[in-house]
Amino acid sequence: MRQISPQQLQEWLADPQRENPLLVDVREPWEFDTCRIAGALSMPLRNIPARHQELSKDAAIVVICHHGARSFQAGMFLEQNGFAHITNLEGGVDAWARQVDPAMATY
Repeated sequence: MRQISPQQLQEWLADPQRENPLLVDVREPWEFDTCRIAGALSMPLRNIPARHQELSKDAAIVVICHHGARSFQAGMFLEQNGFAHITNLEGGVDAWARQVDPAMATY
């Protein structure tokens, strides 16, 4: 699994030459409602085993959580189930808010 910094993800999302990754946010619904990266899909960690077949195994997927630990767990699960292009957002939405989008709510 690759790791990506908030700045690198911001550059990827802004690059018209690259296809945007699927952003999978594995936080709880209340966390997702508090703040999120635009375009992210809410799929709480506890639901990943039951819902991972909704995702394309060939898609570039960036997994996101609050600080990067739950998303790392989700990424490991996805890789073990045949997903080939998994990237974890280092520091999660907390780092995104601090380094990329200071207007984003934090908790």
